[in-house]
Amino acid sequence: MRKLNSYDVLGNIAVVRFPMDFKKSEKKKWAENLLREQKSIKTVLEKKGKIKGRLRKLSTSYVAGERTKEVLYRENNCVFRFHIDKTYFSPRLSNERKEIAKQIKKGEKVLVMFAGVAPFSIVIAKNSKARLVVSNEINREANKYAELNIELNKVKDRVELLPGDIKRVAEKLNKATAILATPTKSVKVNIKKSSTKNKLINKNQLILKYSNIPKKFDVIIMPRPQLKENFLKQAFKLSKRGTRIYYYDFCAVTEKDLIVSKIKEEAKKARKKIKVLQVKNAGEIAPYKIRIRVDFRVV
Repeated sequence: MRKLNSYDVLGNIAVVRFPMDFKKSEKKKWAENLLREQKSIKTVLEKKGKIKGRLRKLSTSYVAGERTKEVLYRENNCVFRFHIDKTYFSPRLSNERKEIAKQIKKGEKVLVMFAGVAPFSIVIAKNSKARLVVSNEINREANKYAELNIELNKVKDRVELLPGDIKRVAEKLNKATAILATPTKSVKVNIKKSSTKNKLINKNQLILKYSNIPKKFDVIIMPRPQLKENFLKQAFKLSKRGTRIYYYDFCAVTEKDLIVSKIKEEAKKARKKIKVLQVKNAGEIAPYKIRIRVDFRVV
């Protein structure tokens, strides 16, 4: 039987990418052998294609074991439940979550963009003395699991879900700030929907909806998916002097400087000055291609 050197284990589910020349019977035999050798694994799924789009959904098919795609996964003193095909979760970022949690200072207000089922948010809440962690995600299914995970980890008092597209969320937070500064009862706010119209939003309603959300953050974490858009514009809108931003991107091993240059260019557009604190490899995702993390501070 041929050996496979790499596969992901999420809770009691193994997710495998088989070589193209593996026959169906060979996949089944390999999976059943894995189940015998590793008793903690109860299900084997085959990974189909690549993770795509901003929702970062994965497609898998059943190979052997129990017929389920829902995972109960543990890391960093936390537990997470999620559906493999409906939500994104990377066990390979476990050390990243732990490392960043250690850097959060007492009383800081943290924003996690692209938060998924809230692993960064919850690990930070449970392993630091952050005052508040705001968890933003566009995927509705992921937000449902995030709400469940916040309950499971008993961090409801320190993690606040803020669902939606970060572009619109950032705009609304900035509008709420403007409303607080004006004595008028209502303001005109442009909210982009299928039929883009200006709507009048009552001042008290908007303030109430975002009353628990900081308008500027001490720390912003950006575990971005592989998209062309960098969303740094939104991060800078929600930052202030002293804000630390942890920005993830993907590049060839020889292109780290290009990522740093891009961040500096976006800072210039936003009229922000920054200081790069660290550039580090945060994992290999393909031959000669890495996930990079750039830590920088607004000064």
